[in-house]
Amino acid sequence: MRIIRHWDETAARLGAVLALGNFDGVHRGHRAVIGAARAEARRLGAPAGVLTFEPHPRQLFRPDDPPFRLTPFRLKARLMEEMGLDVLYALPFDRAFSQLTADAFIAEVLVAGFGVRHVVAGQDFVFGHDRGGSMALLAARGAAHGFGVTTADPVVLDGAVISSSRIRRLLETGAPAEAARLLGRPWEVEGRVEAGHQRGRTIGFPTANIALGDCLRPAVGVYAIEARLDAPDAPIWKGVANFGRRPTVDGTSLWLEVHLFDYSGDLYGRHLRVALREYLRGERKFDGLAALKAQIADDAAQARALLEAPAATV
Repeated sequence: MRIIRHWDETAARLGAVLALGNFDGVHRGHRAVIGAARAEARRLGAPAGVLTFEPHPRQLFRPDDPPFRLTPFRLKARLMEEMGLDVLYALPFDRAFSQLTADAFIAEVLVAGFGVRHVVAGQDFVFGHDRGGSMALLAARGAAHGFGVTTADPVVLDGAVISSSRIRRLLETGAPAEAARLLGRPWEVEGRVEAGHQRGRTIGFPTANIALGDCLRPAVGVYAIEARLDAPDAPIWKGVANFGRRPTVDGTSLWLEVHLFDYSGDLYGRHLRVALREYLRGERKFDGLAALKAQIADDAAQARALLEAPAATV
């Protein structure tokens, strides 16, 4: 899959069918939009791709918001490549780009820049300065410029539309298994393993410590997890993780501390992907390291049982 970051270069003009949107989460609703674009691309014999924006526009307009992203760009690109797309346009979303009118976005980016054959988006997709562009405008301009437009229906689960905001609420309230139903896969965080105080080694539970960067902060507490190194064909390791401030040792900053079952090796500096499978309990302060060690042993046993159960759907 090619990744192109600018519309004003010759290599960008591919005549593709594009799914349009932020696609934060690449959830089942997003996949329906992207799937419709792929189907249309096959019908037309054209490349299939996605047009998205980096960083997420919310980071420009609401910079003081807490971290909210479900899928940072690295993960989003990997998920889209796994869907078999030919191209990912990731346009830099800055103040100048935000000033483009809806008509300028269509004429300069979609038509002159990319030479689009067809575009697909959800019914609530808006674009251009002050969110002045709608799907109705896109369809009208598409007819004039010679490209097709499809409005994808929302995907509904349990009587409500699947949305990134719905998934965020589930993760923030300690319901990763429910979030996974909407995503179509477990929610992952990823990051580079950083050196900590190595207290886990002293009590028999070494951990890989990851800062979440601009990722959403899930509910503080202990999780059953699966993890893998970000490398081709890397094995999946089951484990248990704590996301929190480590009050027993007077911690202050939020970290994800991951203990992998039956793993031995040095992970420092490696890039680790961690899927939160099930929420076990909230974080709390213990009366010393011995009590903490006993609780971690219980958490690990519970996590292992959940993850290894033959009928598990976590």
